[in-house]
Amino acid sequence: MKLLFLYHPVKNLKESLAFYRDNLGFEESWREGEHTAALKLPGSEVQLMLEDEMDKEEMTPGGIFLVDSVDSFYEENKHKYEFTKVPFDIPPGRYAIYLDNSGNPIRILDFSKEK
Repeated sequence: MKLLFLYHPVKNLKESLAFYRDNLGFEESWREGEHTAALKLPGSEVQLMLEDEMDKEEMTPGGIFLVDSVDSFYEENKHKYEFTKVPFDIPPGRYAIYLDNSGNPIRILDFSKEK
């Protein structure tokens, strides 16, 4: 498991991008539609992902981790962890969410569609 993104829900993507670029000097690394963008964090491989459209219960900051296979991780751990989102498709691959022992979401993804 490798940390890829720090997820930050935002109220307005355009305004938030301006804040992080213009005030903090981050560079935009990619964008998906009008609701999601990632910024390069200086001196790190981890990126800051900003998103202004998701389910309300998921809109909490946190990490997004890369795993080899979301489906395999789910099958191996579905009785061990509380999954709030079972694996489903996203543009680069598969995605799921489970909770840590304090109720914080741990988001996992794979890049299975990019292979």
